[in-house]
Amino acid sequence: MDAKEILDEKAISRALTRLAHEVIERNEGVDSVVLVGIKTRGIYLANRLSDRIKSIEKKEVAVGELDITNYRDDLKDKMLDPKLLGSILPMSIESKTVILVDDVLFTGRTIRAAMDALMDVGRPQRIQLAVLIDRGHRELPIRPDYVGKNVPTSKEEAIAVQLSEVDGSDKVTIESKNE
Repeated sequence: MDAKEILDEKAISRALTRLAHEVIERNEGVDSVVLVGIKTRGIYLANRLSDRIKSIEKKEVAVGELDITNYRDDLKDKMLDPKLLGSILPMSIESKTVILVDDVLFTGRTIRAAMDALMDVGRPQRIQLAVLIDRGHRELPIRPDYVGKNVPTSKEEAIAVQLSEVDGSDKVTIESKNE
C-alpha cells in the first residue's frame, strides 16, 4: 500500500491556526504560557504555533526545546549509544502554563518522558499537551488538550509527519507497515 496523504500543507496550516486560537481561549491569553517542543518535529510545530499566536495576540510566546532521550523507558531496546540532542529552555517554567508540543501522539510514552524531563527542570503551574495528530492506542492515561486531527489507526499502520524545516515539504501520510 502506498502512503496516503491525510493532511497537506494547507490543512496543517489551518490546524495550527485553530490550535493557536484554542490555546489563547483556554488560557485567557498567553501571558503565562510557554511552548515546549519535543525534539525533533515538535520544536518546529511549537515555533509555528508561537508565530500564529503572535499574529493573533500581538504578544511573543516563549518557545523551548526538550530532549527526552534520557527519559525514555525503551532506550535500552532502541540504541546502545544514544545521541543526546540537548534541551534548551531559555526561560523559567516555574509557575507557568507549559504546553508540550509534539507531532504524533500514540502510546503516550513520549509524553510521560517529556513530563519527567520537565519536572527535573522546574515546577510549572500546569502542563498541557498539543499534538498535530492523535492516532489513539494509548498505553498510559494521557490525553491531549489540543489536537490538530484525530486519525484512528490500527497498530499495523504508521503515521509520518513531514515538515519543511526537516523534510522539505509539509504533509502527513498514513501507510500500512505490513506491505
